[in-house]
Amino acid sequence: MSHDHPEQIHHMGLSSSGHPFRNDNDFPLTCWQSMEIAVRELLIEKGVLTSDEISRQIDAMDARSPANGARVVARAWVDESFKTRLLANGTDACGEMEFDIGPLNLIAVENTGDVHNLIVCTLCSCYPRNLLGFPPDWYKTRAYRSRAVVEPRKLLREFGVELPKNATVRVHDSTADMRYIVIPARPVGSELMTEQELARLVTRDSMIGTGLPLEP
Repeated sequence: MSHDHPEQIHHMGLSSSGHPFRNDNDFPLTCWQSMEIAVRELLIEKGVLTSDEISRQIDAMDARSPANGARVVARAWVDESFKTRLLANGTDACGEMEFDIGPLNLIAVENTGDVHNLIVCTLCSCYPRNLLGFPPDWYKTRAYRSRAVVEPRKLLREFGVELPKNATVRVHDSTADMRYIVIPARPVGSELMTEQELARLVTRDSMIGTGLPLEP
């Protein structure tokens, strides 16, 4: 039986264990990383926060996912009064469901038969992480950030969203203190579904505007 030498294994992109090779990430700390550590240690030393509180907050942030936003959309689909409040003040309405949006101004926009909303952040990657978790990689690319404004219909077509010619596309640009979430149109045939069942139809992309809900 032949044996691969370490040099050959490395050349093939594999480690000696057979797993894909990757460089260690133990690089020197950046200025911002050093500053974060210093501020965190100072807050703990002064008794402002504890290590456990910081760990719990990190766990809560990591647990955020599109499922949170899906619950909000499903509630809006079944509760007209909640949808009215959500469209009037997204931050307060989400607070009713115990989703903490923080100091940000959350604006909910509704898709209809005549209007389709698309969310972008043209400057960086501002995104409603409290409701949708981490943004997809393509959301942060220069191509998406520019094309969403310049040629939104063509962009949507590439995402598989074909709109009627008479439909209006509204592009909303997020900012450092303002976020958006799309309330997609409720799918036909979902009239007898429960709120929990409806939430499973809501996709991440449908809340950004680059997709549509799943069919029942």
